[in-house]
Amino acid sequence: MRIILLGPPGSGKGTQAQLLVQRYGILQLSTGEMLRAAVAAGTPVGLKAKEIMAGGGLVPDDVVVGIISDRIDQPDARNGFILDGFPRTVPQAEALDELLKQKHLKLDAVIELRVNESALLNRVETRVAQMRERGEEVRVDDTPEVLTKRLASYRSQTEPLIHYYSERRKLSTIDGMMAIDEVTRAIHRQLLALGAVEPKTHSRSAAKTAPAKKARAAKKSAKKPAKAAKKAVKSAKAAKKAAKKAVKGSKPATKTATKTATKKTAKKAAKTTARKAVKKGAKKTAKKVTKKRAKR
Repeated sequence: MRIILLGPPGSGKGTQAQLLVQRYGILQLSTGEMLRAAVAAGTPVGLKAKEIMAGGGLVPDDVVVGIISDRIDQPDARNGFILDGFPRTVPQAEALDELLKQKHLKLDAVIELRVNESALLNRVETRVAQMRERGEEVRVDDTPEVLTKRLASYRSQTEPLIHYYSERRKLSTIDGMMAIDEVTRAIHRQLLALGAVEPKTHSRSAAKTAPAKKARAAKKSAKKPAKAAKKAVKSAKAAKKAAKKAVKGSKPATKTATKTATKKTAKKAAKTTARKAVKKGAKKTAKKVTKKRAKR
């Protein structure tokens, strides 16, 4: 992934570049640091830059592009990089495009952090006033006057890059006045939309939340037996209650059945007694008749 961050001084490019480096494991390439490293290493391009700087001159674009070329060829730049401080002009952007073309690389995104210049100046004025009230030393390059000059330089030299990259459909504009974390999320969403990053390989937040998700799943699984046991107890209670209700409901039926059975038994006994009485009465009558006949 190869990215360029654009924005005026105070827009938060440096902060966002560091966050992108941490999140995606890519390099932040600062032209100033690369120049110093090339000079210290004594590379051919570094020696040329050293000679120019020693004479008080500005390092030409072709030398800077040469230093960038050497740096992105190193193994630690394979995953990608963020260019910090380059390109600053349209000719530099054209030179960078040619370099990447020669190396068969592509520029994935140009992120513009758009800010309100008046708000930036107000912030600096407030910060400087507070520092002076506390008796703190104010940096000479951190004053409203210096910022005004730097903003003017940005508008004249670097702002044309917005049109340059917009024509090539590389530009994405983010509201730099949002909170830092909101800007970071907006950049990430834009990189996803452009296909510069993949969610499964570059989402550290997902990696952080994975253990938490596993813990929640384990906790949920652990709750299942307890939940089942609770349900079983509830079912048993319901069954017991139903049984009691059934027994209670059967009492009247049992009482009625007993009463009915008693009536049947009494009726049967009465019939038996009646038969016996009839039979006994018949016997007595028969004896009386026999006695009378015997007397005659």
